[in-house]
Amino acid sequence: MRTRRLLGLALATATLAGMSAVGAATARAATYPSISAEECTAQGGTVNQGGPYLPPTCKFPDGHSERIT
Repeated sequence: MRTRRLLGLALATATLAGMSAVGAATARAATYPSISAEECTAQGGTVNQGGPYLPPTCKFPDGHSERIT
């Protein structure tokens, strides 16, 4: 009984550690680097000034957008 409990604890710990590593790698891969407005227009994008609560963004011809610094 004690062995089963220890194996369950070890499995739970390994699962949580694996999920943390996958989550960190996914979050890092999903972020785009910030660019300047000049870099945006030089790459063919259009600058959207945003709004009172939205930061300015660059919309590229392929459809994705990035935050402007």
